[in-house]
This record gives sequence, C-alpha cells and structure tokens, in this order.
Amino acid sequence: MRLSRPALPRLLRRTTAGVATLAAAGLLATAAPGAVAAPSPTLAAPDIPLANVKAHLSQLQSIAQANGGNRAHGRPGYKASIDYVKGKLDAAGFTTSVQQFTSSGATGYNLVADWPGGDPNKVLMAGAHLDSVSAGAGINDNGSGSAGVLETALAVSRAQLKPTKHLRFAWWGAEELGMVGSRYYVNSLPTAERSKVSGYLNFDMIASPNPGYFVYDDDPTIEKTFKDYYAGLNVPTEIETEGDGRSDHSPFKNVGIPVGGLFSGAERAKSSAQAQKWGGTSGQAFDRCYHSSCDSASNINDTALDRNSDAIAHAIWTLGTDTSVPPGDSYENTADVAIPDNGAAVTSTVNVTGRTGNAPATLKVDVDIRHTWRGDVVVDLLAPDGTAYRLKNSSGNDSADNVIATYTVDASSEAANGAWKLRVQDVAAQDTGYLNSWKLTF
Repeated sequence: MRLSRPALPRLLRRTTAGVATLAAAGLLATAAPGAVAAPSPTLAAPDIPLANVKAHLSQLQSIAQANGGNRAHGRPGYKASIDYVKGKLDAAGFTTSVQQFTSSGATGYNLVADWPGGDPNKVLMAGAHLDSVSAGAGINDNGSGSAGVLETALAVSRAQLKPTKHLRFAWWGAEELGMVGSRYYVNSLPTAERSKVSGYLNFDMIASPNPGYFVYDDDPTIEKTFKDYYAGLNVPTEIETEGDGRSDHSPFKNVGIPVGGLFSGAERAKSSAQAQKWGGTSGQAFDRCYHSSCDSASNINDTALDRNSDAIAHAIWTLGTDTSVPPGDSYENTADVAIPDNGAAVTSTVNVTGRTGNAPATLKVDVDIRHTWRGDVVVDLLAPDGTAYRLKNSSGNDSADNVIATYTVDASSEAANGAWKLRVQDVAAQDTGYLNSWKLTF
C-alpha cells in the first residue's frame, strides 16, 4: 500500500499561485491545447491553362514559318524565339539575361529569367531547350517543353509567388547539337554558384502525339514529386530511359547538381503494355515526327501537354515553395493543460508540417510540467501514427517538484510531419499539477 502524504505540505508546495486560482475557479481542467509556430503547408500550384500553353506553341509555329520553316541554332527563327519568350518574361516582372556562345561557327543564345526573392543560396531551376532541328519547326521537340516552362513562369508572376527558394527559369540554345547551350551555362558558373543550385528540372518533349508518361529517376526527391503528382491523377508512370543523357539535364548532373524531369517519348515504339495503360497505338513511335518536318502544331497531344504543364507547376510550387524547416527548428505548445489527480491521461499536440522524410534519431523533447510530487507522473511522446515513446516512469521515491527536462528520442522510423502528442498521466492520489509547455526540436 502506498503511504499517504499530509495535506498541508501538499498545498504549500504549489509552485504558481495563478495555477491554484485557475484550479479553484474550475478553469484549468477545461484549458484547450493549441499548437504554436508550426509552419504553413505548401501552397497548391495553380492549374496551367492549356489554351495559354498552346498559344505559345502557335507563336513558335508562326516564327518558324516566317523564318525558313525552323527555329534551329544559328538561324533567324531561333533568335526570334528567344525574343518572344524574353518579351513575355520581361513584361511579367522577371529579371532576364541573354547569354551568348558560339557553336559551329554561329552565335547561340541562352535565356535565363530570375524571379525576385527566395533564398539566393538555394536556387531551383527549370529549363527546356528552345531550338529545333533544321528540318522543321520543332513544336513538340521542344516547343512543348519551352511553352510549358514559360507558362509556369508566367503563373508564378500572376500568383506573385513568394518562394522559399530562389526560382530561375532557362531556355537553352543548341541542344540539338549536343547540349551546347546548357553545357556552356553550367561550365561558366563559378563553383560557389553551382553549389547554390539545389536542383534542375528539365522538360524536353512533353506532348508527344502517342504519349507515354516518363519520369527521370536521378534525384529521389524530385522523382517522388512528379510521381506523387501523377499518382494523384491515377496515371501510371515509367522511369525515363530513352532520353537519358540526351538532354539538358546532363551537364547539371555531371557536376553533381540534383536533376529531374519529364518526357513523353521520342522515336522508340510504344509497347502493347504501354498502350494498354496509357492509350495510344502500340508498335508506333511515341513521336513519329521526331526530328522531321511534320513536327508542327498538329504534332501535339493536348492531354499530355496539359498534364505535363500542370506537373511542371506542381514541381515548382512543391520544391520551390516548400516550408521545410532546417535542423534545429522547434515546434512548441504553450497552452496549459490540467493533469487530473490519479486520473485519466491528458494530451497536448503540436502539428509538424513542411518537413521531408523522417524525424531525426536525436529528436529532442523539452517538457515543463508543474506538479507537487513528480514521482506520480508518467510521460510519453506519441508519434503521429500512435507509437508511444516512454520519456518518464512513475516512482514512489521521487518526491521532488516538477518535471522540467529535455529527453532525446530516436524517432528515425517515424514520419516527421503530423500531429505529435505529449501524453501525461498522474497515477497516484493526493498531488496535483499541470502541463505548462512542451517543445519538439528537430
């Protein structure tokens, strides 16, 4: 049998007069927990209007028709394409720059557009090559990727997006000659500037007329971002292999920058299994007009163009405006919660959002419990999935006041995001207390 304690010392050992007043008024037991300082969730990306993307393709088709039927490196149609895209971006508030290089005896151009704001030490880039082959207008290859990136950039402007990362968009020249423009850009970046690029997203041929839905498998986070988007549409994806090493992500990848992107297929034939899950025609190339004169405005699959353009925006909003919190940031609940004497357990919640991956192996839990006999108190941390981590057991010999301590928990098997709870129970009679505050530090 547990020994009883005198009533008078128990009352004298109350640590805060205000708490005694609240308890007497019957208010403490009804105090509601409330989370403090949890980051806001990532904003949802807007729908990219298909009509807007196709309007850009119509302009690129007109430019080609007015300039010898193509938009190839060194030809007037390419420079006119650069001027068109630059004009749209300048009007939308981007800071644009045109980078010149020389290839095959002709001047080439890269267009780079920076959106104001965001962390300059964390740059997220998205790009597409703007040049065609000399045989045709190159509306799928790669007007489609160029138009999707352009309209996403314009959507950033319309939303007046305030990203956490600095956003940079690019349109490359002379890709068809061997990624010349993008390689020139990457090679011209000082090492310190390369280290600031947190990721590069590439979009080359995103509207093939007999389309597949291919996702680059280079960087796991970027890959998952695209796969999650398509999973939400119930559209299966496959790993992209046909264009691996054949587009503008390669120069970035070669210097260690994380890359990812989308592709809808080129000269390879669609298999019967692919046709079964995506529709279209098996045994036929994803794009029968690849590098041909028939790669015109009629060589576009609207559904693929629409889905992939929306996916570009999803990636920019998700990866560029994520609210991921650096290690060491904390989530705290400061609302008082009464702990019933020898009664049911009570909980207090903090909502963790915006992090990626799992909680750390050294998750710190700061606890501030005011109680007149700490030995009565049992404390657990509850992970979002309900897994309990015991922080403190009861003890009949621990007669000190209060539980003010920091515990370290190996929570590496738990998803970081979600509702974490501190559970507190008084398991013996005659002493009272309350949870003053608690905090998680990642």
